[in-house]
Amino acid sequence: MAQLTALLSVYDKTNLLDLAKGLSEAGVRLLGSGGTAKQIRAAGIEISDVSDITKAPEMLGGRVKTLHPAVHGGILARSIPSDEADLAAQSISPISIVVCNLYPFTSTIAKPDCTLSDAVEEIDIGGVTLLRAAAKNHARVVVLSDPSDYAPFLSAWAEGKGDVGQGLRSSLALKAFEMTARYDEAISGYFREQYASAEKGDELVGPVQRMVLRYGANPHQKPAQTYVTEGEIPFKVLSGSPGYINLLDALNSWALVKELQEALNLPAAASFKHVSPAGAAVGIELDDAEKQVYGVEDLKEPLTPLACAYARARGADRMSSFGDFIAISAPCDLATAKIISREVSDGIIAPGYSPEALEVLKKKKAGKYCILQMDPAYVPSEVETRQVYGIHLQQRRNDAKIGPELFTNVVTQNTSLTKEALTDLTLATLALKYTQSNSVAYAKNGAIIGLGAGQQSRVHCTRLAGSKADNWWLRHHPRVRALPFKKGTKRADKANAIDLFVGGEVLEGGERAQWEALFEGVPQALSEQERREWAAQLDGVACSSDAFFPFPDNVHRAKRSGVRYLAAPSGSVMDAECVKAADEHGIVFAHTSLRLFHH
Repeated sequence: MAQLTALLSVYDKTNLLDLAKGLSEAGVRLLGSGGTAKQIRAAGIEISDVSDITKAPEMLGGRVKTLHPAVHGGILARSIPSDEADLAAQSISPISIVVCNLYPFTSTIAKPDCTLSDAVEEIDIGGVTLLRAAAKNHARVVVLSDPSDYAPFLSAWAEGKGDVGQGLRSSLALKAFEMTARYDEAISGYFREQYASAEKGDELVGPVQRMVLRYGANPHQKPAQTYVTEGEIPFKVLSGSPGYINLLDALNSWALVKELQEALNLPAAASFKHVSPAGAAVGIELDDAEKQVYGVEDLKEPLTPLACAYARARGADRMSSFGDFIAISAPCDLATAKIISREVSDGIIAPGYSPEALEVLKKKKAGKYCILQMDPAYVPSEVETRQVYGIHLQQRRNDAKIGPELFTNVVTQNTSLTKEALTDLTLATLALKYTQSNSVAYAKNGAIIGLGAGQQSRVHCTRLAGSKADNWWLRHHPRVRALPFKKGTKRADKANAIDLFVGGEVLEGGERAQWEALFEGVPQALSEQERREWAAQLDGVACSSDAFFPFPDNVHRAKRSGVRYLAAPSGSVMDAECVKAADEHGIVFAHTSLRLFHH
């Protein structure tokens, strides 16, 4: 058997001498570069220099040591006749073991006084090439990139009498690939910070790949950034400075409205808070009562379909929408901007803005309102990765298409799904796709009217969404629409006062006095009979669930909020009972084949 050769070229010399001694005693020929060979030789272990086989000295201050066909030909040669013939023709010996780790790039850039030139000098070229070459050819070559693997390797070597087995070679190759991947990511991340920030001075620098954020989810979570590893960030900042949560809301809400417009061929809008929609809607014309309920009856600008979509989205749950992030699926027009200008909001994302609309929006928050322009042609990767507690999770992106065709499997006696019902079921189901699970959504007239998100119990989702739908409907009551607010009352104060009024809360002391001070005359509370009579008039509501109903109590609760159309995945042992409950109420129930958990 021909003598095996090991090449050693390491920065971190932990356990190096133990490995070199073990290999030498096993009859392996050692080759080393620079300081690695020097340290091994000083310990009395025989080792040759890499230059002995390359016939070329180390040069450029050590930048070129192992980059040579005599090295990489020996590593990359396969155990096939043509490769063996090439080695023989060039007088190159195969290399069977590669021991290598890399310059300390990450620890260097972590130093406060690190300069760009310092960082550049710690970019390992030859080491990365050695690792990749050896890992690529792991069918024959053993690659050792971690000093903690030296002892187990020597044990396996002794046990296998020079053959450590394909399993160990494969796992060591994976570790080497992961090391080079982390190394490359550290380098690209550093230079992304240096060269690919959104701004340098007052000028944009090429394609924007990275953007510094004020902080993460909380002020103490610094530094924070957003970046892409390919191409450029698909949105532009036209005003303000987006934060971490802003972008979570912006990107999730943009995905929702984009899909809504594609599914229903209507302009769409969403009002997002903490990565779930407070409201979402499509551009169906508002009647006079709805204009009053949504607070746009006094708007002088004619309401466009897009403006109607946002008015409905914002008006679904005005309390939750306070300080929202807005997404709209079409270029923002003046009418929509006028509505937004009156509301307390953190920002907006849209595919474009008319000059007049942009002028209005840029005046919000003293010019600090966050305005993002999204590239409508952007298509995200099919695979998404996230990190939780230092652990990476990866899955295929939820690219399920949702449209009216999803609701064809009607399982109840009543099978009459109207066009309007299909629109509302599509809207409710698409909203669930971007809502923190568990979740249930109610929709009517092209708008979400109640959404229960993030509850551990399905029935609690149904109750929460139903109570919001009930309050939404109570806000349509003539006496609520006629509440005598004093002139100049702020919109947020009105929304809070109406919410307290329709919620029937009993206020006392200073809170009661503060509430009464908003009105010209103290309004009389709605009686229980008035509430029941008005609630009985709510009908034709669509309700969708992101997973199956485990018990019929969900169906019964949905009916109390005017639900006539229901959609949920099948799969529960109680499916038949839930369908039976729907039949009792005359509800149309469509079983879908699509679970839509979102976390």
